Amino acid sequence: MHTTSQAPIDETGLPSRPAATAQVAGQSRVAADGSAVAGVRSTIGAYIALTKPRIIELLLVTTLPTMILAQGGFPDFWLVVKTLVGGTLAAASANVFNCYIDRDIDELMNRTKRRPLVTGEISPRAALVFATALGVVALLWFALLVNAPSAWLTFAAIAIYVVGYTMILKRRTPQNIVWGGIAGCMPVFIGWSAVTGSLSWSAVALFLVIFFWTPPHYWPLSIKFKKDYANAGVPMLPVVADNRKVAREMIGYTVAMIASSLALWWLAPMTWVYGVVAVGLGAWFLALCVMMLRRANDPTKGKLGAMKVFHASITYLTLLFVAVAVDVFLPF
Repeated sequence: MHTTSQAPIDETGLPSRPAATAQVAGQSRVAADGSAVAGVRSTIGAYIALTKPRIIELLLVTTLPTMILAQGGFPDFWLVVKTLVGGTLAAASANVFNCYIDRDIDELMNRTKRRPLVTGEISPRAALVFATALGVVALLWFALLVNAPSAWLTFAAIAIYVVGYTMILKRRTPQNIVWGGIAGCMPVFIGWSAVTGSLSWSAVALFLVIFFWTPPHYWPLSIKFKKDYANAGVPMLPVVADNRKVAREMIGYTVAMIASSLALWWLAPMTWVYGVVAVGLGAWFLALCVMMLRRANDPTKGKLGAMKVFHASITYLTLLFVAVAVDVFLPF
């Protein structure tokens, strides 16, 4: 007996429509495609997070003004681009290495427990390959497109941060951020050497500004996350010392920072405009550190205000380096 094929019968007793099935299948494909795109975006975002973009921004803020000062005007545009791109790659490499090495303690700290290596978004192996690739590209970039001195200085910056700070100092000494902070000073040397092919005493003064700025910048943040560092066994100074000692040391480093900024006024030489800005910014930031010490000595004077000092430190460094860049173009 011959039978003809029929469309499936739905719950109403009527033939169901293939078009409806096709529509559902199409929607499923769209949903799957959308999910795939979202997954790719999430993975890219996780890799970017490993590079710590906000830290890189601050490093680049110091590089361009340094190049302008070294040139005595605005350097070749493409040299600036090549230097900033290379610096971004190098800093990203160092930061990813840091996340890879510190993934065990990042898991113990509320501030870092959502980093991609802790959550499993990125595997340790993938992060290590990513960090290495960024570092190699950065070094080749400087060597081939900028100059050899800047390439060697870039290598030193990555090595100091990854080996000196992350692997040796961070878990062993309360002065970890002081000496490990040298890596954060290197962009001024790299920027200066990119323009001139060498270094100078003016570059050293800028280097010292950032070197002495680093402790009063980072220790207030360490105070806020003191429990995190203590739980992870990281001996940041605020973990092993009381707030009064931390504030006193911050004041000492701040005075040295101001002295370095004024040394640049004489070494460069800079105009009186830079001098006024350097003195004004230095006095303002020093006053905040002194206020923090007073509150540490006498809690009845109010909250310690550590994060206020932290944010002020970023403002100080940004405005000082803006003054360095602007001063070059002043007609007097």
